[in-house]
Amino acid sequence: MKKLASTLPNMIISLVSITVVAGALLGITYSITKQPIALQQQEQQQKAIAEVAPNFDNDPESEKWETEIDGNSFTVYPARENGRLTGAAVKGSSMNGFAGEIVVMCGFEANGDIKDYRVLKQAETPGLGTKMETWFRDPSAARSVIGKNPGKMKLMVTKDPGGEIDGITAATISSRAFLETLRNAYKAFLGYEKEQPSAN
Repeated sequence: MKKLASTLPNMIISLVSITVVAGALLGITYSITKQPIALQQQEQQQKAIAEVAPNFDNDPESEKWETEIDGNSFTVYPARENGRLTGAAVKGSSMNGFAGEIVVMCGFEANGDIKDYRVLKQAETPGLGTKMETWFRDPSAARSVIGKNPGKMKLMVTKDPGGEIDGITAATISSRAFLETLRNAYKAFLGYEKEQPSAN
């Protein structure tokens, strides 16, 4: 018992030292990796804008416009060519995915038709919800959203009343969240046009 009592302070000092060192190392690691991660995310975003937006010769990021829909943030990156609005890339999210947040960059033509999209973030079930990156551009059956206009059709899964899009097999929740994000991205685009009449 005396031996244990005499070694106890040394054990406490050792544990405290280990904790302090581990905390310091985590802090250093975070500081080292923070900037590269931010740069990688920025590059991913710029690439997504270029891939989904119509032709543009402006800097969409310098003209970004932000709004909130259903508690989620949406950012509109307007695309212009020779000063004329050709459409936009809209980044938005939904927290209603099967595994939480889904972030999508959706491109719209000036008339509101969906040009393309990129899934920027998701943690859905592998082999099921993760298929959203390719499923909704597949021309098979009624899967594709490309060329569709959320203002002219019900961009919802066919399992829901009036829905016109075939959801991912066995991943209805993921499909609903994805389509919800696109519908709200369209609302954000319309909101931008309303707030920026000179953009037209």
